[in-house]
Amino acid sequence: MNEQSISRKSFIRNAATLVAGSGGLMLAPAALAGETIKSTNPEMDKKKYSLKNVRLETGFEFEEGEVTGTTTELFLVQIADGKIKAVLPNDAAADAIDAKGLLMLPVFKDMHIHLDKTYYGGPWKARLKKDRSVKDMIALEERIIPELLTTSTYRAEKIIELLQQNGSGFARSHVNIDPTSGLNSLKNLQKALENRKGSFAAELVAFPQHGLYYKPSTHLMREAAQLNIDFIGGLDPQSIDGDIKRSIDFTVDLALEFNKGIDIHLHEGGESGLKTVEYLIERVSAYPELNGKTFLSHCFVLARLDKPKMDALADKMAAAGVGIVSTIPFGGTIMPIPTLYRYGVTVLTGNDSIIDHWNTFGSGSVLQKANMMAQLYGYVTEFELNRSLKLATGNLLPLDDKGKRQWPNPGDAASVVLVDASCSAEAVSRISSVRSLIHDGNIVF
Repeated sequence: MNEQSISRKSFIRNAATLVAGSGGLMLAPAALAGETIKSTNPEMDKKKYSLKNVRLETGFEFEEGEVTGTTTELFLVQIADGKIKAVLPNDAAADAIDAKGLLMLPVFKDMHIHLDKTYYGGPWKARLKKDRSVKDMIALEERIIPELLTTSTYRAEKIIELLQQNGSGFARSHVNIDPTSGLNSLKNLQKALENRKGSFAAELVAFPQHGLYYKPSTHLMREAAQLNIDFIGGLDPQSIDGDIKRSIDFTVDLALEFNKGIDIHLHEGGESGLKTVEYLIERVSAYPELNGKTFLSHCFVLARLDKPKMDALADKMAAAGVGIVSTIPFGGTIMPIPTLYRYGVTVLTGNDSIIDHWNTFGSGSVLQKANMMAQLYGYVTEFELNRSLKLATGNLLPLDDKGKRQWPNPGDAASVVLVDASCSAEAVSRISSVRSLIHDGNIVF
């Protein structure tokens, strides 16, 4: 009997071939802990299969009211047509792919990244001098974008491979919409995503990296809004475009006209940063359809507010459904993530840059971001580490706050990772190795 497998090493070596075509990957087992998990039936239905010896979290252990551990059991998980069909008692003798006791978690999601412009996939190149302003970087981009565009589809696919290796099957990617690249950055990225169809998914943010008015881009943004994007982006309304109201009004109105979300880069602090946040909240509060679909990326101004002002602002953000997407910076810009969580503000994370002219430290791992958050804010207990996993999964957790299993359930998307960990808390604390990625039922590696 011929056994079929796709190992992690083979995936990395041959990823472009493996995921080519609209049908995505053929069903194949994964390489785990140095071994290859193998199916005993090479003729199995590629849209319907089972995983045995799958470790799932089932509850918390308590001592004197404190969570001191996480209980797990082995299960048989049936997958059909890209969905979880059933979660059943384990049957070690079943004709199924053997997950070998690895922990199943929801697929990871990188919710802020720039797939369209990178040095990744080419020769190493560090960033130029670090004391450049955003406007300096815009001038740099105007010079280098024409060359970047010649390889941007290929390099976007290389970043996607890196994300997949680290357990991400989904990303929110900002994509340049500017006078230098026109719509070409968007079109090239859409080609890369089409090439990865079946193994990776993304939502796209039309991002006026060179400003809406600083380098006139409103006409291009309107065109982009009609080209299968999901969010209308923005950039530092005051320091780049010189007019908070004009910039925010355009962004909100365009999102409403084309039924898109909003995700604005806000680097600036001080009074202008705070006024930008407050005005965005004021505008979107009038439109229920933007509640939960509006985000501020970075939003460093929050790191510099005193507690009473931050509490009041977080309360308003939660009421308006305005979320924060943070790369969890450290040093002098530690974001008030615990306060945002306390008020119910949605918090997401991403790698942002993966070796480009802005930054060279992107690892491709959002599990590492969850680990960084736990270290920054002193989340050291079993419960706190368990809850920290939500930063990597887009706020989906296997257990609720009481320890009741809430994932996976029949009907859930079969987009999961298998990690070498005993529980979520260990996975976050140790940044445990991802051994397999399944995307909508397709076993990627």
